[in-house]
Amino acid sequence: MMRVLGLLFGVGLLLAFSATRPLEAASKEYQQMMANIRMLQQENQRLQAQVADLAAVLKAVAARIDEQGGTSRKGFADQKIQADTIVSDVRAVREKVDETNVRLGSLSEEVEALRATQVAAAAQTAPPVAPGDAVAVPPAGPAPGMRPGGFGASPSQAFESARSDYYMGNWSLAIQGFESFMKTFPKSDLADDAQYYVGETHYMSGKFPDAVTAYESVIAGYPASNTLPDAYYKRGLALTSLVRLPEARESFAFVIKNYPDSTAATLAKQALDKINRPGK
Repeated sequence: MMRVLGLLFGVGLLLAFSATRPLEAASKEYQQMMANIRMLQQENQRLQAQVADLAAVLKAVAARIDEQGGTSRKGFADQKIQADTIVSDVRAVREKVDETNVRLGSLSEEVEALRATQVAAAAQTAPPVAPGDAVAVPPAGPAPGMRPGGFGASPSQAFESARSDYYMGNWSLAIQGFESFMKTFPKSDLADDAQYYVGETHYMSGKFPDAVTAYESVIAGYPASNTLPDAYYKRGLALTSLVRLPEARESFAFVIKNYPDSTAATLAKQALDKINRPGK
């Protein structure tokens, strides 16, 4: 709640100093930023609801295990596997909640930066001109703190713009956005994420050969990326769709061996079991 109040206060201050900037551009920026914030808040609420639901299921499963303590060893083992799977799902959803909170914090910082830019612009405003004095006309160009060709563009804003296209299913625009981001901000901490989302976009649009290539670019180009477990797992799924099963098995096995505690490893075990037992 305090984060939301702080964000609303920052936006209110930004509006107070917006007289020195073109209203149309400021309105467009506000609309984009507020739309991003609303989208993230909705996603955060949805993920938190999933955490609560999964926690309730886990509690019910644990109670059922206690009640059926006298059942057979096989039945107990099956329920234990189910409980472990639910725990992994809860962990994955919580990680997504944390990621969403980080993104909300980043947007709040950008709002505060825009407010500071407005304050600086207001401080540079010339005093009233006396009658008969010459009036200096400022040169045309972007206001202080702005990037040419965009209203306060930043790496995080460019990345979120491309990811918004991905979430809305605008595959071509998403690909263009992520590839443009990597060219413009090659050293950004989000560059590996952008390359991973290129693979995700190709995968979601059914272009599995392109998806494999994109995931392999993550693996080869970003050896320290936190997306590596998911990149190997999704590479395995894309290879499975292409019926390149030996390579898919290799990709799944790599995740299981090298990232055993990750959510991707749990999913890779299930995928590997499925292709090894196609009739079941």
